[in-house]
Amino acid sequence: MRNYSTFDPLAGLNTLYSNFSEDIETRWISPENPTGDKGKGGTTNKGAKGNAFFIVQPGDTQVLMDVEGPGIIRRIWVSGTIAVNEEQRRAVKLEMYWDGADTPAVSAPFGDFFGIAHGELVPFENQFFFSPEGRSFNCTIPMPFKKSALIKITNNSSSEVWIWYDINYLVFGSLPEDLLYFHANYRRDTSTVPGEDFEILPELDGKGRFIGSNIGVIGGEAYMGTWFGEGEVKIYLDGDTDYPTLVGTGTEDYIGSGWGQGEYSGRYAGSLISDRENDIYAFYRYHLDDPVYFHKDIRVTLQQMGNANKKRILEMMKITEDIEPVWFLDQRSGKTKQGRLLEPGNEDLFYKEDFPVTSTNFYRSDDVCATAYYYLDRPGR
Repeated sequence: MRNYSTFDPLAGLNTLYSNFSEDIETRWISPENPTGDKGKGGTTNKGAKGNAFFIVQPGDTQVLMDVEGPGIIRRIWVSGTIAVNEEQRRAVKLEMYWDGADTPAVSAPFGDFFGIAHGELVPFENQFFFSPEGRSFNCTIPMPFKKSALIKITNNSSSEVWIWYDINYLVFGSLPEDLLYFHANYRRDTSTVPGEDFEILPELDGKGRFIGSNIGVIGGEAYMGTWFGEGEVKIYLDGDTDYPTLVGTGTEDYIGSGWGQGEYSGRYAGSLISDRENDIYAFYRYHLDDPVYFHKDIRVTLQQMGNANKKRILEMMKITEDIEPVWFLDQRSGKTKQGRLLEPGNEDLFYKEDFPVTSTNFYRSDDVCATAYYYLDRPGR
């Protein structure tokens, strides 16, 4: 007989046929059983469907989950007006607290947390998030807690929210002390500064693992019709200062595509919105098979850089000062060379009459947002 006193509570958790400890129990929280207590589901209408959703008035806060641990959340599903109302997807705030921490581990607009930016929702599926028909939210990121879990929403929209939801979790007798806590934070800059990288994840001290992010870009009006995505994702690890240890080669490259960015949904990377006509993009990348660990600190950024030819850049310079050429392809000799305009002596090269009208990267200003997902060695930020 298995000795459950020494049984690893997490062993075989994702294997269907593995045996399991006697102190693991399954719970579902929903409006029909808001506490998740054993034998307390469906009691509001004598067993008939009687409380399938909550109504949250403007300005009010609704607790979705408030339980004592230890446990691990395995799945969250939500639908209702929040799935079909664009204002609510951005204006309703989602917060999660672990183990009684004063600060939330998760704080983000509701829709942005669930894997897609701009308050948009389209059918998609990846490793962590999915919306089968574009009118629901699903999250399967494991979220452990050792003492307690509190999840709530605040309705900052102008209309009442009707919300159906399930939060499925496992109750454990105990969990390993060195488990990391799930975190997510949201940032938006409606007018980034040319030459200054947008921070997907501002500098963070501690030990953990960066899971990835979903990112949204609305291009500045002056750049309409040009390519936004030459910016490189940079990850500064464990004491990096001026330059990062990890760096990519452009947004479409970072999410596994190349030479532009269409619409697709993949397990670890995808581009859910690619509207070049209106210069609106939403994309994601999750680091599962290529883990990003940090031992002391981390910072993740995205360069604000686009591409156009010289003629178009000169036209844009008449409209905005938020533009700076930084790199070009020199094809005058018949053999392509890279020209770096930020190198000493090259600063004025772009403006010379014989400069080739060809591919040029430039710093630009856009409306950029991102939700970063990571695990950290403490429950609060």
